[in-house]
Amino acid sequence: MTPLIPKEGWHVLHLFYHIDHAQWALYSEDEQRQSKVRLTELVQEIRATPDTQLLTFSIVSPKADLGFMLLTPDLHVANFFEKQLTLSFGPEILTPAYSYLSLTEPSEYTTTREQHIAETLIAEKNLTEGSTEFEAALKEFDDRMAHYRSYRVYPQLPDWPVVCFYPMSKRRSGTDNWYSLDYEARRKLMAGHARVGRTYSGRILQLITGSTGLDEHEWGVTLLSKTTEDIKAIIYEMRFDEVSARYAEFGDFYICLQLPLAELFKRLCL
Repeated sequence: MTPLIPKEGWHVLHLFYHIDHAQWALYSEDEQRQSKVRLTELVQEIRATPDTQLLTFSIVSPKADLGFMLLTPDLHVANFFEKQLTLSFGPEILTPAYSYLSLTEPSEYTTTREQHIAETLIAEKNLTEGSTEFEAALKEFDDRMAHYRSYRVYPQLPDWPVVCFYPMSKRRSGTDNWYSLDYEARRKLMAGHARVGRTYSGRILQLITGSTGLDEHEWGVTLLSKTTEDIKAIIYEMRFDEVSARYAEFGDFYICLQLPLAELFKRLCL
């Protein structure tokens, strides 16, 4: 098959399943053990695939039981692994509860080098172009933005225990139509939103993936944290920001616990 790889970025699949424990109970102990070995080997195969990551979750609440987050460049590879994961315990054990397809992408509202020079270094900090201070501040900005762009497009996700996923879109209703605003108005609004997010640096790792034309919303938002308090706090605080208060529409929220497979099997009563 000809690979289906975007010019930049990776495909991202969030996969959530219900477990049919009645069907699982019909398996013999040996069949149950073989099923868990089969999933373990599949997870190892996926994680050994170049530029591919797989996170494994127990879902909190009966919305779902088992979850995966798969990141990989080729859509054929993503599709192949998705089908394998669905059937990993056998044909009747896992039933899809929810799924979401998106792509990693840079933000169109990221401050450009020219904007940073004009708005921050000259207008705000009164630095003289070409001075030692100016060049040092510009290099710091360039390094930071290169790191940020790399993270947005090719993220390396940590094993932080709490993962929150939700889809969202921008509102298109009457005077609250995000897409009727000009670019500069949208950029300024998003800059305020980003300032709130930066206050959670080190406590929240946020990955926003694009899904316009790929799934039912326009973005998927994945938050990783070490506590549920920080997840709750950042989402609550951001809802007072105009970008959320006037223009955001959200889908369902899924709270997941990232666990190694041995612990995951115990948590899922398998």
